[in-house]
Amino acid sequence: MANKIDLHMHSTFSDGTLSPDELIAQLKGQGISVFSLTDHDTMRGVSEIRKRDLQGMIFINGIEFSCRTEAGKCHILGYGYDPQSSAMRGIVETGMAKRAAKMEKRIDYLRERGITLTDEERKTLQPLHSKGKPHLAAILVKRGLARNNDEAIREYIDPVHTGNSRIDAKDAVGAILRAGGIPVWAHPLGGQGEDAPSEEAFRRQLALLMSYGIRGLECYYSKYSPKEAEKLAAAAAANGLFVSGGSDFHGAAKPGLPAGRLNSLDEDVTAEKLTILKALGTRRE
Repeated sequence: MANKIDLHMHSTFSDGTLSPDELIAQLKGQGISVFSLTDHDTMRGVSEIRKRDLQGMIFINGIEFSCRTEAGKCHILGYGYDPQSSAMRGIVETGMAKRAAKMEKRIDYLRERGITLTDEERKTLQPLHSKGKPHLAAILVKRGLARNNDEAIREYIDPVHTGNSRIDAKDAVGAILRAGGIPVWAHPLGGQGEDAPSEEAFRRQLALLMSYGIRGLECYYSKYSPKEAEKLAAAAAANGLFVSGGSDFHGAAKPGLPAGRLNSLDEDVTAEKLTILKALGTRRE
């Protein structure tokens, strides 16, 4: 099906399993012609895609930050920013430093449980640009300590307390805005494996993020029903926010989130519904 859109995907530069080239090839095969790469805390994949001949596909600079407000955890997507912006480079450095510190705390916790990483296993982590739970989980699965990444994360990684390891959402939103981008609240009703917040919690988080300058909501998401998408689109309209949408594709790391799937029924979502596209001034390259 031609002219499909996906504004939330990950590559091997964070915790996805496809390289930028492999991702581009898959998207072409699926007829996805408008896309964004939103790797965690890094712009390296974006730089690689910008070097490629996309043959008419429309690419939008993207990124995803793991954040926190006084209302709790959240994820912030950034679109259409200038990668050379000092504000973006600074917040990416902050995110990467927090990510590295988190990884060391997880490794220390495993050691306390009698699981010490070998030098070879540590070497597999060193070159990774955006180390996270899936990378450590893959090591545990390879050892035979868990059947899959989800089980490894649940049993061995999630129990560790990493402290204040997330970026302040106000800082992430501010950096994206200063870089000329559009900050968007990712999967506001919960991402893959997460429970939806209560109505009160949703409204409190939304109010806080709007006070920081958030400009959009990810209303269309791979696990959301049409009813949930409509609820979020109504909230966006009521608050003057842009509507965005994406699958949260990670390749084989999260097989239940295929590229191009913007709702639980895998129904097409037209460009007209994703009002952020017009704001980003998307054009054929």
